[in-house]
Amino acid sequence: MDMKWKDAVHHQRAALAQLLHEPVARLAGFCVRAWGNRLQLDDVLAAGFVGIPHATYLYALDDQGVQISDNVAARCLVPDHFGRDRSSRPYMREPVPPWGFLLSDAYVSQSGRPSLTALHVVRDGDVMLGYLGADFDLRDLPTGEVMRDASRAWRQIKGDPSIRGALFLQNRVDGPMDDNIDQIMAILQDLITERGMFHVVIHFSSSVATGWFVSDPFRYRIFDHEALSDPDICLLYRTQLWPADAETQPEAIGPILNAMRELRLLDRNIYLRSATINIFNGMVSLTFSCDGTHYLSCSEFLDRRGDFWSSMGYDANE
Repeated sequence: MDMKWKDAVHHQRAALAQLLHEPVARLAGFCVRAWGNRLQLDDVLAAGFVGIPHATYLYALDDQGVQISDNVAARCLVPDHFGRDRSSRPYMREPVPPWGFLLSDAYVSQSGRPSLTALHVVRDGDVMLGYLGADFDLRDLPTGEVMRDASRAWRQIKGDPSIRGALFLQNRVDGPMDDNIDQIMAILQDLITERGMFHVVIHFSSSVATGWFVSDPFRYRIFDHEALSDPDICLLYRTQLWPADAETQPEAIGPILNAMRELRLLDRNIYLRSATINIFNGMVSLTFSCDGTHYLSCSEFLDRRGDFWSSMGYDANE
């Protein structure tokens, strides 16, 4: 499993905790004098709401996790939650650190929204009274930089066990794409290298490809085997410069398509069913008849001495 996204989440949570800890702790201290009085607690939470950045609701819980205030929102009170037992909610099952502040793991709220909760212990001297809770909708929270540098290391994902179990009971049946695969690969190479197709999914088994173009990146085009067999299809897409921020270089596309063709025809039982190329990620994916899928960088895919080809039984010395 690629851990980079988890590292990014950890840093984002640390930034949120730093933003929220002090104001939540301050408001928890203000709650002490109103503890046990529903109306007074509501007033304290309403007055302090503006000081809790990005909060959706504030509320107070006793030491058993039962709510003793209303839900306080930016412009209203929500009384339905008074007396609610929150002890089984995800944030109540996490241990509160010794310093009394917890920023929960994200969870899906009862309204179906990804959320998280900040809890702070409320104390009167050495006596624990309960908790101040602050709920946050993830849509309202500041986000970090978008992760662009995800790992491009080879990953293998196992598919449906029932398909793997019947692997040797099936044989590849040639379709229209297989019958004209050399010309189809040449046309795909032109669409990618000359006409702005930056992402393509090649469905060998159904003789169809879907492609996305830099000139219209939010819509995909479907190419059946007839379109893919006719060079005239290239006339419909104007020529494009190769994107400067593409991870893959245009001269790699031909060898990549040739290697995919080889994997499609390599064996009658274990064969390539579908494949993708994305020039911006610099990645290919390969789904085989056993329903397993491989994700790897274009450079690793082209390295016949690498781990992927060794796993396929390829001997670079032959």
